[in-house]
Amino acid sequence: MITKFRGMNISSKDPKRLALFYRDVLGVKMLENDPNYDGVTFGNNENEPIFWIWDENNWGKANEGPVCFVFDCDDHNKTYEELKAKGVELDPPITASWGGTELHLKDPDGNKILIL
Repeated sequence: MITKFRGMNISSKDPKRLALFYRDVLGVKMLENDPNYDGVTFGNNENEPIFWIWDENNWGKANEGPVCFVFDCDDHNKTYEELKAKGVELDPPITASWGGTELHLKDPDGNKILIL
């Protein structure tokens, strides 16, 4: 049966814009790049799940609606300030009901991003 969760596919009508947001704004490592930004791979290393951004204009929708990405950070306040300086609209960090600190934002395609 299933032995590993590899990652997820998302699609975008503007995959270059979306890929550059994850690379340049959030600082997620681009593992493989396509000059047409079709099938761009993101992640940190081979032991963690990755995600691919596909050109919806070529392949159709890879997902049926917005998804929620969950990332970790070292310092919520510093991350919040860095993202604000890059022009990202987001609220300050909050303490969630479960006791941890969270940052909430959306990418250019409306996918939710939760930073723990």
